[in-house]
Amino acid sequence: MNQSAYERGNYGIDAPLVIRNLLIAGIASMLAGVVLNRILASRQSLIATILLIWGLLAGASMVSAAALMIWSSKVGKLQLRERLIDSLNLHGFEIVLDVGCGRGLLLNAAARGLTTGRAIGIDLWQNIDQSGNQPEMTLMNAQKEGVLNRVEVKTGDMRELPSEDQTVDVVVSSLAIHNIPDKDGRVKAVQEIARVLRPNGEIAILDFQRTEEYVQTLRELGWHEVKLSGLQFQMFPPVKVVAGKKPS
Repeated sequence: MNQSAYERGNYGIDAPLVIRNLLIAGIASMLAGVVLNRILASRQSLIATILLIWGLLAGASMVSAAALMIWSSKVGKLQLRERLIDSLNLHGFEIVLDVGCGRGLLLNAAARGLTTGRAIGIDLWQNIDQSGNQPEMTLMNAQKEGVLNRVEVKTGDMRELPSEDQTVDVVVSSLAIHNIPDKDGRVKAVQEIARVLRPNGEIAILDFQRTEEYVQTLRELGWHEVKLSGLQFQMFPPVKVVAGKKPS
């Protein structure tokens, strides 16, 4: 897909509260190391030096993690979405469902590969998982990328997808299913994805944890064509992709 052919949408910052906390804790750690070093330097020089080094290293690691998460949100995930959508080899007529679509990262990329098909995004629109997460922003991004006429957004829980059985050709998801706190809920979400897919329908689920759990659930449903990728370092934390095809 040629990125110069469209205006890129604004897909926000993932896990903004985590980034904020990392920055606060990192800066506080470095300041604490410096302050304690100055207080103890004249009496306990060795301890003062250890505390300084500890504070600076711990703080730098947290600030670095926050910086990597920001880079991932603004650059890395945009690169990875292109690879993921390209791997689906869309023909243009498919109904694509983005589970936990957020601002439309995968939703709009999939819609660019459609002609007569349609891309549907479902989300509960929680800002704790992504900044500015609301349907109006998703549709604004769809307009920027020139796919508004092929995109639809709905409010819905992935554990009870508002779609009929076997009505979807492709399901995609990015950093969404792991947000369900209990295993039973995550299993139910994957089961719902399988339910709405037509026979031979495809999935591509991107996440940084619980991916082995998704694979296990699909195999327990009788899916044989399920693959789990290695770590993808375009995003931080690194992610894996669960890809598969529903049995005919």
